[in-house]
Amino acid sequence: MDLQLAGKIALVTASSGGIGQEIATSLAREGATVIINGRTSAVVEKAIFSIQSALPHAALLPLVADNGTPEGAELTIALHPDLDILVNNLGIYEVSSFFEESDDSWRQLFEVNILSGVRLSRHYLERMIARDCGRIIFIASEAALTPPPDMAAYSATKAMQLSLSRSLANLTKGTKVTVNTIMPGSTQTEGVARLVQGLFPDLTVEEAGREFMKRDRPNSLISRLIRPEEIADFVAFVSSPLAAAINGAALRVDGGLIHHIT
Repeated sequence: MDLQLAGKIALVTASSGGIGQEIATSLAREGATVIINGRTSAVVEKAIFSIQSALPHAALLPLVADNGTPEGAELTIALHPDLDILVNNLGIYEVSSFFEESDDSWRQLFEVNILSGVRLSRHYLERMIARDCGRIIFIASEAALTPPPDMAAYSATKAMQLSLSRSLANLTKGTKVTVNTIMPGSTQTEGVARLVQGLFPDLTVEEAGREFMKRDRPNSLISRLIRPEEIADFVAFVSSPLAAAINGAALRVDGGLIHHIT
């Protein structure tokens, strides 16, 4: 399927690894010029090398900027004032007892997970509306709807992304701009792979993932960790002109982990 993304310019924040790099790869495969973002030149160059090893003709641009800070967002906007697609993927998490999580931890999670998207969207959405074309996507989490007790602050920021995304979508009424949120479930990133292998050291990564899901995520209907490319390909579709009728939505790619239907 041709997603009609050739010639589009996309920024995926925190795209030097994990789900972000997979999203960048999927967009590049569809012909978009993708801005690869990380906090250091080394990680950005590594990601570009990795993507171009699989896609030699991928159009990639490096962006070294910490978009979790005001200065980083200002640099991003100065270097790339116009985009067709903004994927607010940057996010951090912390596993901690609610009773031990400090005010500073709450502030840091809010600064990175919420204000990074606010700052960039404030600039790019206005310009997209003026051009009557564009896509903004927030990468949230199933934790927005099923918050675990040991990730209260993280889950709160993910729930806030749902509200923020819908508020911004309301600003696009009558235009060809859309704003949506995508909620991945438990995904087999490098960090998660290390975690599950540490829990089940005698098993392969795939087997350990299945045991983790059986024990810790028993509601999952697919009973396995989601592959990052499964998230990425869906993001690419929602970024495309083919998804023009999807706006203001909170979309689940959670393997059926969330059982309620509202």
